Amino acid sequence: MPDDIRDEQSATVFQEKSHVAELDAEVMERGVYEAVALLENEPDHVVAKVLADLNPTIATDILWKLPAERRSRILAATPVEQSEQWMRNQGYPQDTVGRLMEHPMAIFRPELTVGEAVEELRDLVKRAFVTYGFVTDANGRLQGVLVFRELLFAEDSQPLREVMLKDPFSLRPETPLPDAMRQVLKRHYPVYPVCDGEGRLLGVIRGQTLFEQQAFEISAQPGTMVGVEKEERLRTPWWRSLRLRHPWLQLNLLTAFTAAAVVGYFEAVIDEIVALAVFLPVLAGQSGNTGCQALAVTLRGMTLGELRPGQATTLVFKEAWLGFLNGAAVAVTAGIGMYIFASSGGHPDPWLLALVVFLAMTASCVVSGMAGTLVPVALQRFGADPATASSIFLTTATDVASMGLFLGLGRTILL
Repeated sequence: MPDDIRDEQSATVFQEKSHVAELDAEVMERGVYEAVALLENEPDHVVAKVLADLNPTIATDILWKLPAERRSRILAATPVEQSEQWMRNQGYPQDTVGRLMEHPMAIFRPELTVGEAVEELRDLVKRAFVTYGFVTDANGRLQGVLVFRELLFAEDSQPLREVMLKDPFSLRPETPLPDAMRQVLKRHYPVYPVCDGEGRLLGVIRGQTLFEQQAFEISAQPGTMVGVEKEERLRTPWWRSLRLRHPWLQLNLLTAFTAAAVVGYFEAVIDEIVALAVFLPVLAGQSGNTGCQALAVTLRGMTLGELRPGQATTLVFKEAWLGFLNGAAVAVTAGIGMYIFASSGGHPDPWLLALVVFLAMTASCVVSGMAGTLVPVALQRFGADPATASSIFLTTATDVASMGLFLGLGRTILL
């Protein structure tokens, strides 16, 4: 082959690799729909290379958002083992181990000798990144794991069954990611085999990929609490962000009407004692913060698997007790503040106003602490993501409780 043609081909390959790397970086900064739009006009083989570089769950999400015809072409342009793995991954639910599986490259039979395995590996490592070898029987059931250190010190004539690590730890494909994280927390292996109930090797999952995916889920949690979908990113177009966020804002408005209705019900009390209106934001803010603290602890316990069945009641009582203690402590300060404010304004009963603030603050913090636990638990029980818009429901509960208690006590004690 002439040198000029060879140089031209090398330049083309280099340009394509650079372009794929640029697309990889661009896709990682976008949500799924924006990534699909970015790759829409790219050649099928380029899209296949980009998807192969991505986290497997992101790759399958993008792939299955494409039209069926385009998806078929991309799968045809992908190595068979990779395309089959994507098809297999798609059969598992979101946020499970099965969605993150990669194809295991180095698979051997137990009767193969160390020398024969090493020869196969010499060729394999030129084409793929290999961390462990996996030994399976004729039915594909995992028998052991090959660590390269053991191969280094073994005799060439030894069969792999003598040097492999027997009964290795493995994950199940249907395991939710938080449960998988707990299982691997003290192991820290670079790669984990994934097997079905009969022990057949279905794929592997890299520890880095597992932790990256869980970090992404955790980073999305604050947004989901206030109605921001996990798929929204900084590069998401404004019109899509609007479509994702606006329904939750409408829901928030409807729930806010509930709190407004409580204030309207006690309109006569506010007209009679204007000083109460001044402290409404103070009370709502304090009780809301108490509820958010309980909510944060509850969601963290759910994420880490610490909240087991039957423990919700105990947690509710704990948060109620903490709400009482914290509420009573801040209620003393708030009561003093109300007394000073009422006295300077010439109110005839500043002590009674201070008492109303003290009682309402204490009681509302108790209710808020309980709500911070009950809201995510209830959402989970109804089959919803416990973090989804939990802050919206919690805010409504705390506002209704705090304002209702404050104004109700004001009417009972002062009028």
